[in-house]
Amino acid sequence: MSRIISFSSDDEFSDGLENMIEKSGYKNRSRFLRDAALHFSDYKQRGELSKMDDDEIIEGHLIIYYQHGIESKLLDLRHSEDLSVTTYNHSCLKHSHTCVDVIQAIGTAAQFRGIISGLQDTPSVDKIMLSVAPKRDSGCC
Repeated sequence: MSRIISFSSDDEFSDGLENMIEKSGYKNRSRFLRDAALHFSDYKQRGELSKMDDDEIIEGHLIIYYQHGIESKLLDLRHSEDLSVTTYNHSCLKHSHTCVDVIQAIGTAAQFRGIISGLQDTPSVDKIMLSVAPKRDSGCC
């Protein structure tokens, strides 16, 4: 079931909205506004990882781009008590000659910050990103 929701905006925003939607790759204005509202709400509720309360429980994907030589450190991470790792994937990117590991895990904001901080100081780690799952009270799972 869907409902129509309308809102007012100034002329400058209204004139630029279609361009924003198109540049973002959306074909549907309603989906763009829905996703923008959900993203903004989640960001306002929790903020950046660096500003989250230490004991905030988060779930997400830790993405680590690296060169060979740190596999034992990543193996230790997969089996540590620091995070509850639910899935782990390793790929080799042929064009950039880079390894990438994607770790889906659950833990506290402090635990994720500590792991990211430790990996950032590791030689051969090129880039680390954390994509935090949206905060939801109910849903499919």
